[in-house]
Amino acid sequence: MRTKSVLGAYALLAYLKKESGWSRVRGILASKETDVLMNSVNVGEVYYILARERGLRAGEHFLSVILPGLPIAVTENTLEEVIEAARVKANASLSFADCFAAATAVREGVPLVTGDPEFRKLGKTLKIDWIG
Repeated sequence: MRTKSVLGAYALLAYLKKESGWSRVRGILASKETDVLMNSVNVGEVYYILARERGLRAGEHFLSVILPGLPIAVTENTLEEVIEAARVKANASLSFADCFAAATAVREGVPLVTGDPEFRKLGKTLKIDWIG
């Protein structure tokens, strides 16, 4: 039976940088039984963090080489989905980008893969697959 997960920027960055929890993310990405989704806003978040830390070339390399090679389906946002992320933001002290990851996981009814402790603020409203 296939399962589905939403990958947060924190988890993908941990994987790319081989930081704590990276092997857990590798296992999820390698699983033939799991469909992995990522919100386009969170893809942008990974891009800007890599570009800020390593330069624009690293961000562009992520977009043109790394991301297309990963088994991640990037989801786009309708206005309704943007508003749902805004509702999450109105009720929790999270970055707006993180609110898109949370809203995507809630909409899909699947866990969010992350290691970001900020998501603890959402309590039981969101199922989380902690990477470390």
